[in-house]
Amino acid sequence: MDILNGLKVIDCTQILAGPFCTMMLGDMGAEIIKVEKPNGGDDIRRFGPPFIEGESAAFLMINRNKKSIALNMKDPKGLEILKDLIKDADVFIQNFRPGALEKMGLGYEDVINEINPKIIYCSISGFGSNGPYKNRPGFDLIAQGMSGLMSLTGTPNGDPVKIGVPICDLNAGVYAALGILGAYIKRLKTNKGQFVETSLLESGLSYTIWESGIYFATKEISTQSGTAHRLSAPYQAFQTLDGYINIGAANQANWEKLCNALSREDLITNDKFIDNASRMKNLNSLVEILNIEFKNKSTSDWVEILINSGVPCGPILNIEEILNHKQIKEREMIINIDHSKLGQIQNLNFPIKFSDSESRPKLPPPLLGEHNNEILQSLGYSDKEIDNFINENIITS
Repeated sequence: MDILNGLKVIDCTQILAGPFCTMMLGDMGAEIIKVEKPNGGDDIRRFGPPFIEGESAAFLMINRNKKSIALNMKDPKGLEILKDLIKDADVFIQNFRPGALEKMGLGYEDVINEINPKIIYCSISGFGSNGPYKNRPGFDLIAQGMSGLMSLTGTPNGDPVKIGVPICDLNAGVYAALGILGAYIKRLKTNKGQFVETSLLESGLSYTIWESGIYFATKEISTQSGTAHRLSAPYQAFQTLDGYINIGAANQANWEKLCNALSREDLITNDKFIDNASRMKNLNSLVEILNIEFKNKSTSDWVEILINSGVPCGPILNIEEILNHKQIKEREMIINIDHSKLGQIQNLNFPIKFSDSESRPKLPPPLLGEHNNEILQSLGYSDKEIDNFINENIITS
């Protein structure tokens, strides 16, 4: 994809939020130089099993379209190489703990005043660069708990439950990419860079749209509601004869279509379910009635019946089922990438389609330090200097 061709990003992040951000930018055509620590690189390279011939499946999923340099930033010569990279870049992104890069002379003020005054400097952290928790380490699990998400997830009156995917990490990556692109658009107009930051905690909190709104309006503290919606009904999962189905009959028209499809027209005129407010008030009774109905047929039978009746619905699929689903295949969401060591591997495709740009990866996930020489040569270092860097353990692979 060529949308961000010419945008050069120096990526000093690891694990998930930062690499997810830079993969998205790389998917859109930006040049991503992934700066990794020597002796192992990005920690996610060791996440597993599973491993494919020693390469972490987790790493392979979020690091395509990047070049890797394994650089010892603690060595003064290595630090100078990093500064050389930043000097020629549009974006510098890092997820070090707040204050760590300032000690190395790579804080935002250091970079704009001494290295690159037009840089877009992005920071992703656990809690942000200010506030009483700014120096605390941040992880997705901790952010899910503190943001309120775990108190809202799971069955009513059950234990707190972590969302099945690392949503705070992933969402922080999306917000970081959005912030970078916003800052880039402004720079195109003003010729000025700026500091962009987001945190795992804030990225999780930002998803509590209904729950925060309810609290602001009523001071009511939302709790776990299983699969049910907090404001509309019926909008949740129901058990069928052989599995589960999600029903999205959130408005009055869809509710009436559902009743007709179930041959339960009597529910439409029942005072307990006459409108959404009544259905929410009597949700337990409503769910009990609908569960009895849905257990009479298979999931596939109900999907066919309800879709033909105009009722939004869908089965609950496992990972194998969705990855092999005809809709996903038609949308080309599974792609094959030729890896320099592993041969052909599979990845999830970029989920945004553009009418004038083909969504195909340019580069496979890199081996550690795979592009050391290429990157250093582009900065003007000679082969002899590069050999010296290798001998001095300034770069490794």
